[in-house]
Amino acid sequence: MRTVQRAPVSGLVLVVALLTAVQTAVGLGAVGWAVGLSTATTAAALLAVGLHRTATTRFGPANAVTLVRASLGLAVAALVAASFAGPDHRGLLVALTAVALALDAVDGRVARRTGSMTPLGARFDMEADAFLILVLSVAAGPIVGWWVLAIGFARYALLLAEQTWPWLRVPVPPRYWRKVVAAIQGVTLAIVVSGALPTPEAVMLLLVALALLAESFGRDVLLLVRVHHDLRAPDRGRGRRRVRPATPVVTPAPVGSHLARSAGG
Repeated sequence: MRTVQRAPVSGLVLVVALLTAVQTAVGLGAVGWAVGLSTATTAAALLAVGLHRTATTRFGPANAVTLVRASLGLAVAALVAASFAGPDHRGLLVALTAVALALDAVDGRVARRTGSMTPLGARFDMEADAFLILVLSVAAGPIVGWWVLAIGFARYALLLAEQTWPWLRVPVPPRYWRKVVAAIQGVTLAIVVSGALPTPEAVMLLLVALALLAESFGRDVLLLVRVHHDLRAPDRGRGRRRVRPATPVVTPAPVGSHLARSAGG
């Protein structure tokens, strides 16, 4: 239990170590430090709340990998913020992003092999990916235009929508294509941020990624709309009754997980 309680603090310490290394290597500046420390503190607090609410007793190796990946994402956020106030250290930013994206393929495998897949782990994994994609879309904004934030804010738009329509929180059947689309968003943004492509080609690549995201997102939303409609459908002759949705709804993939691989990914 003590290991679980130490996890948020360990993550915070790791982020500080990464920021210190970045400061030593290229310099970070006051803006970078402010963003890095504030987002790291917020992330640690949210993780602590999640661990407490789910009564987690074992953090597990898969979550440890995700913690490292999330810490790298926070360091990337600090670099992106620093780039708006000073030199653009694009090489280091892309290198940290590449490691984070590579680890995205590791934590799911570790979770399966160790039998440590949990709803908290899936959510932690999803939020770590969503944050990195948001940060990369901010970094890509000055290159291709701020419309690219549509990719980064998709996950957070969903969270706002759930406040109005709680039925959007219903889990949907896992779908491999959703994981593929999630990977495409991160890799595409990383390529664009690296400056490897001329602007027209970068714009086209991002438009394709956004279209795939909209298709995956829209398919899940349409499924939930149909399920919600079926659950509210009246029964002829017996007033109203609940009916089972035509498509079975199973865990663990929440809507929006096309933005991040689930723990099983």
